[in-house]
Amino acid sequence: MIDSSWLTEFPDMSRRDLLAIRQTLDGAYRTFSRAYGESIENFFNPLLHFLVWFENLLLQTPWWLVLAAIVGLVYAATRSWKLCAGVLASFLAIGYFGMWEDTMRTLSIITVCTILSICIGIPIGILMARSDRARSIITPLLDIMQTMPAFVYLIPVVMLLGIGRIPGVIAVVIYAIPPVIRLTNLGIRLVNKETLEAATAYGATPTQRLFGVQIPLAMPTIMAGINQTIMMALAMVVVASMIGVKGLGQPVLKSITNQYFTLGLLNGLAIVALAIIFDRVSQSYAKRAQKHLEGTENG
Repeated sequence: MIDSSWLTEFPDMSRRDLLAIRQTLDGAYRTFSRAYGESIENFFNPLLHFLVWFENLLLQTPWWLVLAAIVGLVYAATRSWKLCAGVLASFLAIGYFGMWEDTMRTLSIITVCTILSICIGIPIGILMARSDRARSIITPLLDIMQTMPAFVYLIPVVMLLGIGRIPGVIAVVIYAIPPVIRLTNLGIRLVNKETLEAATAYGATPTQRLFGVQIPLAMPTIMAGINQTIMMALAMVVVASMIGVKGLGQPVLKSITNQYFTLGLLNGLAIVALAIIFDRVSQSYAKRAQKHLEGTENG
């Protein structure tokens, strides 16, 4: 007869091996955090100073001046008085219900996270578009980043940098950056090959083709990626509030733990209002840019 006693021992052996692996990895990460945590924190100090400065700028500037600047930026991007009126009404309602300061804090961190995502994501997307090897390496990483539960991002970041704004920014950027990378890669790859061949025939270098032909033609797709990145960053606001990121997420978290329905509803609606504003403005800007590009080509 075949000895099957090992079958009953196998689960215990697997659990012991798994426990040993987990303890080894946890110990290695703790050692890494103690050795390099302070250096990494110092590396992010300029970003922290900029974020604090920008947040204080929004909070200390008179509300009417901030509101005028926001409406002015919306009009410059969209040339739509209707959209400007909607933005004005939304921010007046936010101020009336006492959510102005939290909204400014959320606006500051979303703006910083979006700028970081664009500055990091677009070059990576360009690299993926120009190199099939880079795309084959980066695509699985993006798959992991998009499918990993948002709470999981907080664990290594908090262990490394503690609780505060910078861990929140890092977690938000990791969660929100995949769309702008994917759609930058897609937009550049979808540029008409005949157009690229024509540019090459006129003597354009690869850099000139990239910045003069591919990126302008891919801009609507890139803007769609930026739009999705902003939406995902806003969706991460409540989760980031768990590690000390101030803003609209903290009242929502407080309302969940204390069952304050109205508090959670109002702050949730403020987040929705920001999301709709960013969505409409970015889409309108992308349409205007596309029309301008088509007009230039026809001319």
